[in-house]
Amino acid sequence: MEKQSLETPISRLENGILRDMSDQVALEEPLEIRLDFRDGYDRQQKSLSITMRTPGHDEELAAGFLFTEGILRFPKDITGIAGCGPASGAHKGKNIVKVRLSDEATVQWPKLERHFYATSSCGVCGKASLDALEVQGLKPIPRDEFRIDMREISELSARLRSHQAVFDQTGGLHAAATFNESGQLLDIREDVGRHNAVDKLIGSQFLAGKTPLSNRLLFLSGRASFELVQKAVVAGIPMIAAVGAPSSLAVELAKRFDVTLLGFVRDSRFNVYHGAWRLTGGGK
Repeated sequence: MEKQSLETPISRLENGILRDMSDQVALEEPLEIRLDFRDGYDRQQKSLSITMRTPGHDEELAAGFLFTEGILRFPKDITGIAGCGPASGAHKGKNIVKVRLSDEATVQWPKLERHFYATSSCGVCGKASLDALEVQGLKPIPRDEFRIDMREISELSARLRSHQAVFDQTGGLHAAATFNESGQLLDIREDVGRHNAVDKLIGSQFLAGKTPLSNRLLFLSGRASFELVQKAVVAGIPMIAAVGAPSSLAVELAKRFDVTLLGFVRDSRFNVYHGAWRLTGGGK
């Protein structure tokens, strides 16, 4: 497992006294995603994206990014993913992931003309317009494949927190997790970027050939933005629950694709912005 935190010297004010001590901070490093593909008779490489991420699960991050951005559709399009980098230095072999595509891969090449620079706080920076954000070919999520007792929703945050090892050390990571209809935690990823955490989570399932995730709930430790709802729609996820607030565009997208969207999930309360029919066990 990659190192995900770093000890750094600090000064802390306690009871009016400034003391020297150390603290753990979340690692944040750049990752470049490159494509290796066949163009006619030759193979070429193209730099696709640079994102600021917490090291670890980089292959899943790359695969998830390619899938949720609509660039690749099937796991078989990828024949290999490998980390590479400078021959020496602190970032040796860690700051580049090269994704080798099959000769038969169906790639949405026009999408690659967009400038894919993403920071850890904004996964849509550099995209020209909202129209360019929407992955083509998406359909509304079926309404009858997922139900969960609303009383389980209130327990999800605590179940997630109990598995956030790096967050406990640093307090500086976002988390994304999947739960089943019984409220059981199935998988979790952490990262300094909320979009990276989701891409790592979905990427692991994409590489395993388990998408669409039609019987899963996506839980977010922060807010629900447009891009995160879009990623969930691409993966076929019917319900999103977020500790924080959704944006207006996130709500609009959830309504358009029939995703159940919950916000402010904390202290046995939450808001339902769309899709209350997937909740059971309560009444008005």
